[in-house]
Amino acid sequence: MLAPAQPARLRGLTLPPSGWSLAVLLALYVLPGLIGHDPWKNDDAVTIGVVHEILSSGNWLTPGLAGRPYPDAPLYYWLAASSAYLSSWLLPLHDGARLASGACTLLALAFILLAARELHGRTEAPAAPLLLAGSIGFLFHAHEAQPMLATLAAHAAAYWGLTQMARRPRRGAIVYGSALGLGLLTNGLAAMLPLLPVAALVAWRADNRQRVALLLAASVLLATLPAATWLAVLALRDPSYLATFSLAELNQLAGTAPPWPRLLRLLLMLPWYAWPAFPLAAWALWAKRRHLLSTPLALPLFALLSALPMISFWLDARSASALLLLPPLVLLAVPGVSSLRRGAANAFDWFGMITFSILAVLAWIGWCAMVFGWPASLGRQSLRLAPGFIAHFSVVAAGFALWATTAWCWLIGTTARSPMRGIMHWMAGLTLFWLLIATLWMPWIDHIKTYRQAAASLARNLPANHGCIVSVNVADPVLASLDYFEGIRTVPAASPAATHCQLFLFHGSPKDGGLTAGRDWRKIWQGGRPSDRRDGEKLHLYLRGGKRNTTADT
Repeated sequence: MLAPAQPARLRGLTLPPSGWSLAVLLALYVLPGLIGHDPWKNDDAVTIGVVHEILSSGNWLTPGLAGRPYPDAPLYYWLAASSAYLSSWLLPLHDGARLASGACTLLALAFILLAARELHGRTEAPAAPLLLAGSIGFLFHAHEAQPMLATLAAHAAAYWGLTQMARRPRRGAIVYGSALGLGLLTNGLAAMLPLLPVAALVAWRADNRQRVALLLAASVLLATLPAATWLAVLALRDPSYLATFSLAELNQLAGTAPPWPRLLRLLLMLPWYAWPAFPLAAWALWAKRRHLLSTPLALPLFALLSALPMISFWLDARSASALLLLPPLVLLAVPGVSSLRRGAANAFDWFGMITFSILAVLAWIGWCAMVFGWPASLGRQSLRLAPGFIAHFSVVAAGFALWATTAWCWLIGTTARSPMRGIMHWMAGLTLFWLLIATLWMPWIDHIKTYRQAAASLARNLPANHGCIVSVNVADPVLASLDYFEGIRTVPAASPAATHCQLFLFHGSPKDGGLTAGRDWRKIWQGGRPSDRRDGEKLHLYLRGGKRNTTADT
């Protein structure tokens, strides 16, 4: 006898998800965390600093940072500056700039869905955006001001174009060439070179090789037009900036460090960075091992194998660079979702549900400790890690977090059995965890990661009519933060103007920079973020010939 059907109000999402259900789930993943916090150290602060420079100076042609040239491909900065300008009536600049990252992330998810649809069909394709969004490494960058997100979207669009070459070669070539061209204007040549061997493979495997090869060659020529236009304008308006940018590109292509350690680092990073796409891709390759060259897996496999050494040689083995390995891995992993054996699929499903349910409980307990002081020991520990933090109860944040937790409980309790249920629960659980972090924990995290307080303290302790400040060992994210929050700009120690500066700003231990508190220099201030406790993590300000009057104000 058949079991009675569930009432409509208790039914979970239909799998595979499609239409509005997939769009809403991906939007809930992308949007929270883009706004509501200051620029954080590393790429987020640098990118927002460049956007701040563009909007304050009105110079869109040559990106700069804290009053200094910052030679880089400009497209992402243009997008971020435009979104910051258009949303300035509602959002601060740093929040408005990150909206560009949200748009790029949604585009990457959309293009990977379209590429998977061409390779694996409509039924299996929804697994692709779920796998991409569910990758642990992707979460780290999807909510920051990150130019590599635009490059990721360009890569995903290029794969979509290449997968269309057998069915619609003209449209596929146009999509591929457009994506390649926009990618060149986003992150330079090195980041887009891994796509060229994949195009050669597609042309070689095509039934009509000559026509496909000609179309792809024409698309590569089309791709050079946006970047060539920008470079031509640079040659007319600012030849020195063009020379600096060209030298940086050539140095990157020459490869300044041995690639093998970086390749090893990427290989060791991928199992956790691309989880769960990595094990599912390995399973799909094993299941199709006897017929790999005749299956749709040949294209993403070749793309991954060619991208790994090229990224290792031309790009740093950083978490952001590894984003470009996710599209081929995801396209490899899509068939592994449906072909996974029942026992393994159930184990993965239970692992995801238990893991994220526990993480959600821990997130709530930690929030209670911060806001209500219970558990007391955990509350004391949170205050020790974030000195000066004062927690406030927010009805909106708590209500949204409670709604998300309730939706998670409903989802895991009502979703019908399906081969895609495991990856659906994994991505939804990761979304829940990020929602709880973005709503409950964001004030605490922002307090320990922002340089707002340090910049304000430094501004208060600068002598009147202080003139220029020379900086040593101060990284770009810190320079960007000081300029963004308080308009404090420095000159490099190698600059001729540095010899006339009476103030010296150093990041780290002064002994590492060869500076001690001798007769010529006296420390007048030190400070940093609340999480910076050691001297090597703090900023130190020295005055030439000043009195010994050290102020520690963080």
